[in-house]
Amino acid sequence: MTNTQSLFESVSLGNTTLNNRVGVAPMTRTSATKEGFVTDKMISYYTSFAKGGFGLIITEGTYTDDQYSQTYSNQPGIVYDEQAQEWKKVVDSVHQAGAKIFMQIQHTGPLSQGSRFVKGTIAPSAVQPKGEQLEFYGGKGPFSLPKEATKEEIADVINGFVNAAKRAQSVGFDGVEIHGANGYLLDAFLTDYANQRTDEYGGTTENRVRLLVEVSKAVREAVGADFTVGIRISQGKVNDYAHKWAGKEKDAEIIFGQLGQAGLDYIHVTEHKAWQPAFDTNNLSLAVFAKRYGKIPVIANGHLENPSKASEMIEQGEADIITLGKGALANHDWVQKVRNNEPLKEFDQEKILRPDAKIKEFEA
Repeated sequence: MTNTQSLFESVSLGNTTLNNRVGVAPMTRTSATKEGFVTDKMISYYTSFAKGGFGLIITEGTYTDDQYSQTYSNQPGIVYDEQAQEWKKVVDSVHQAGAKIFMQIQHTGPLSQGSRFVKGTIAPSAVQPKGEQLEFYGGKGPFSLPKEATKEEIADVINGFVNAAKRAQSVGFDGVEIHGANGYLLDAFLTDYANQRTDEYGGTTENRVRLLVEVSKAVREAVGADFTVGIRISQGKVNDYAHKWAGKEKDAEIIFGQLGQAGLDYIHVTEHKAWQPAFDTNNLSLAVFAKRYGKIPVIANGHLENPSKASEMIEQGEADIITLGKGALANHDWVQKVRNNEPLKEFDQEKILRPDAKIKEFEA
């Protein structure tokens, strides 16, 4: 029997103390109304993880403005006070069940598959996104060619993140997570081939991470010192799974070093397998580099549903918290089962994410 005791210790992220080190990763479920309002099914879904023992729940990516930020049809938003008030029902229910909850705030950038506000997309540069839209999130065929964001539009993006964070704070969320991963707008700025700009947002790694740092600092200033603020970072993308940073450890040093000084409380790294080497130069994981150069708490994500793998990352000091995606979907009570040494269910993609990613009746 594996000793998983480290998973059940309490830990703090900024001003938020969690009663264990296991969280639910942000996962798109396209189950809001078409106007971006939370549904009763979503309230039950998020609450079930809290009842199942998870110390932290991070919501699905939630769009931040009524311009270019929406990613999918039936994605929830946090643009209007009315949307925020519906989210309050989720927050209150999760708190009542004993967990903490952060909202992930997201701008889609070049990877939008369904916006009710505008036609077209913005990106750092007018570069055709790789790959094709994700059908289980309601898309089909290639992504549209984005237009290059103007300085005014970049200012609007930052504003959207700030307003979203303030709304989340106003309805009782314990924190926000800025979505800086997976090919969406902030990550597109970070990505060498997607960002062909020649201004202060393009070129060097220092310039390409600039928008992520500016958003982080602006959100921190808006919500004050006591509200937890983190960021999610990845190498791979939903449309370019195998992408790696060209500068390898040097890029990691610049990216995590800059983010570590941007007023954030944590960095949430997601890789295909969290413990595997980030680069081909040594055997260290991306979480290790985030700890080493960010010097703030790190959340690790990526195939950590095996309790011994998860607790190993905590015990070895590679991460402070681990989050589960598919492992949590298969076992909304993963924490309770591991604590009681009960068998875990295997993730069934056909049952849970097909024909679409919407929350199924048996989950809520």
